Amino acid sequence: MSAPPRIPFPVVDEVSRHCVQEREPETVHIEVHLPGDLDPGRMRKAFTEALRRHPRSLVREAPGPWYRRRYEWELTDGPDVEVVSFPAPRKDALRGARTRALTQAPPLTASPPVRLEVVGGQDGTVLLLTVNHTALDGPACLRVLATAAELYGGRDNAPAAPPVRPPEAAGGPRDTPSHWAPPARVAPGRPEPGQGNGLLVAELPLPHRPKGSAYTVNDQLMAATALTVAHWNREHGAARRPLRITMPVDDRSRDTTMPIGNGTRLVEVPFAPEELDPDDMPELLRRTALRTRALKSLPRPQLGHGAALLTAPWAPVTCRAALTRGLRRAAAPWTSTTLLSNIGRIPYPLDFGAEAGRAHAVWFSAPARMPRGLTVTTASTAGRLHLALRWSRSLLGPGDGDRLRELFAHYLHTTEATP
Repeated sequence: MSAPPRIPFPVVDEVSRHCVQEREPETVHIEVHLPGDLDPGRMRKAFTEALRRHPRSLVREAPGPWYRRRYEWELTDGPDVEVVSFPAPRKDALRGARTRALTQAPPLTASPPVRLEVVGGQDGTVLLLTVNHTALDGPACLRVLATAAELYGGRDNAPAAPPVRPPEAAGGPRDTPSHWAPPARVAPGRPEPGQGNGLLVAELPLPHRPKGSAYTVNDQLMAATALTVAHWNREHGAARRPLRITMPVDDRSRDTTMPIGNGTRLVEVPFAPEELDPDDMPELLRRTALRTRALKSLPRPQLGHGAALLTAPWAPVTCRAALTRGLRRAAAPWTSTTLLSNIGRIPYPLDFGAEAGRAHAVWFSAPARMPRGLTVTTASTAGRLHLALRWSRSLLGPGDGDRLRELFAHYLHTTEATP
């Protein structure tokens, strides 16, 4: 019997693998709400076949000696373990599934590093995906789920055409605050005991944007996030400092040719304290739009040039892992303030047929490890904005999440108050 084919870890996968922590696992949580019920046997078969149709999702970490120069993925013909489970339909079943998604990463040693829990209830069915972020990201797993929906329901789940955008600005962002000063941290609230992250999900109206505006909904979300953190820090007596907000950029197609894995690149959007003036929202949105468009247009490695050097095979992975962790600790004061991941309008119908129906809500959440400690993830489905706030339990608690949601909803609404 021939050995499974192997591929080296890409840069993002290797850096994530170097920095694995059990206390705050790097998981992506995806939650899809359907109005009807799913048949367990058909759903298990459809999801397993969808994984096979996207073979890059069927991976496990290949074993190797300590002195190996690279981590490698083994590509498998099928799952090593049962991927789909059906928790008993109890009142707290969804809360339990969310907790597991935030505290238990699927192991990299068993293919695939993904788990799907199908939670039934009186209001329909929730599909809750837990993804090990070392191997895959949210958009890639959503592509797999769209294939499963098509296989299950027999209906077309092809992606909608992306919205037409104006040409991106050329060159670097203009008139930006210095990147040399350490950015603000999210001020501590009332931490809670336990490992993993805390989570709050909410459904909000999509912000109004006048037709022909130079800014996008993503820019409105970026401005609202910056104003939320600035307000939160003022409430908690933190010194005024520049903010830097990490923004993933995903240029992949959404059809069946979409590359599966970790396919986003990260850029940082800076804000000086004096720029965060909610009374001059048109100017804040103008600045934000100029910066996000310019940053998205710049060619840049996924994690920057330094990460490519760290992951070059010049030493055994154990040595480079220790160096990477040390550099990450040393660079902690310069880590961005928070992360805003806007998935945008969900491109797939996620239609599971007549009985289960089409998704009416989709939430994502990105890992929220310290020193950043807070991530904001948004997506829109059926004309509504689905917001997930996720935080490190060593920084914030549930009551803090409620306050941050209030602030975010308020400032997102204020972005509509433009001429």
